[in-house]
Amino acid sequence: MISEGKGFSTKTVHAGSVRDSSTGAVVPPIYETSVFAFSSTKEMIDIMSEKAEGYVYTRYGNPTVRAVEMKMAKLEEAEDAAVFSSGMAAITTTILTLVSSGDHLVSTRDLYGGTLEFFQSTLPKFDVKVSLVDATNFDLIKSAIRKNTEVIYVETPTNPTLKVVDLSKVAKLGKKNRIAVVVDSTFASPYNLRPTELGVNIVIHSATKYLGGHNDVTAGVVCGARSFVQKLKGMRKNLGGTLDPFAAWLLLRGLKTLGLRMARHNLNGMQVAKYLEKHHKVKKVYYPGLPSHPHYSLAKRQMKGFGGVVSFEIDGDFETTMRFVDNLKLCYLAGSLGGTETLVAQPILSSHYFVSIEDRKKAGITDQLVRLALGIEDSEDIIADLEQAFNKI
Repeated sequence: MISEGKGFSTKTVHAGSVRDSSTGAVVPPIYETSVFAFSSTKEMIDIMSEKAEGYVYTRYGNPTVRAVEMKMAKLEEAEDAAVFSSGMAAITTTILTLVSSGDHLVSTRDLYGGTLEFFQSTLPKFDVKVSLVDATNFDLIKSAIRKNTEVIYVETPTNPTLKVVDLSKVAKLGKKNRIAVVVDSTFASPYNLRPTELGVNIVIHSATKYLGGHNDVTAGVVCGARSFVQKLKGMRKNLGGTLDPFAAWLLLRGLKTLGLRMARHNLNGMQVAKYLEKHHKVKKVYYPGLPSHPHYSLAKRQMKGFGGVVSFEIDGDFETTMRFVDNLKLCYLAGSLGGTETLVAQPILSSHYFVSIEDRKKAGITDQLVRLALGIEDSEDIIADLEQAFNKI
């Protein structure tokens, strides 16, 4: 095993890497195979029974996939990790590993639209009840707990209004009641926030976003205790949401520059948020790095940086907001985040398109809300593009 070092970027480069003694290859190979052969029946039995380490079938595990899992476990300061074919595969497999028929789950209402749809449309089919509460009201989270509550699920910062949840308080609540606390930390990344250090049990990422970082891979990651991850991989094997080796290799490549990219995302986020806050055609800005943000003090205490997503409300109606978005030239109209290119979207037409109007209103998602996912371009060029679009509305 290669020496990993202690620094974050050193870990992103070296954690989970094994030097190839036969070829000296610096970059780990892609094990693009669906099946693995055995030297003997005894070896097959030993590996199948987990008496010995080895690989059987890529849906169960693969050396390239395992390398990215080991790296993510180190970055999140967790015992182990499992990767998936998408962020939603990571979320759904995690929840289905933790709950059974008759169980109850407490979740913050401010969620990615796909997660909210899963909680509202799919879990009830398995007789799992979900209570949705305000992400920032700890008393509501506490009062929603029942005798059959198995999971407290939160996002921080939330999508798309960037509310910040006090993870230490939620983690203590979960520990006191013997309830698993699951955090979707996609918007923070392990560069800005490591929930396990605050007592959280399980951390989820849509690796499609900051972790992959180049808008060219779809993946999900779950980090936690080794005993839980083993159960999670058993469920992953049954549900089939395994990450393929080439996507795992792309994720490994993307992770190597995570520290460098996040520093730029954080810088661009802050500079663009300050610009938007002063603009006369902007009604409200959502960014936890601004002193005007209601959770600024918590964000400053809990996070290293505030990320590259800035949401804001246009001072106008839906048509005005649509014209603004359509007039952007440098920023791509697309519903993702965390890549090298700046992306822009109206959440009601992207991440929350399938969420009911009532639920959108409860989450504060208006027709005038714009989510700007800043890339790593020069902030001056991003701001210039925003300004020319503002001039046309």
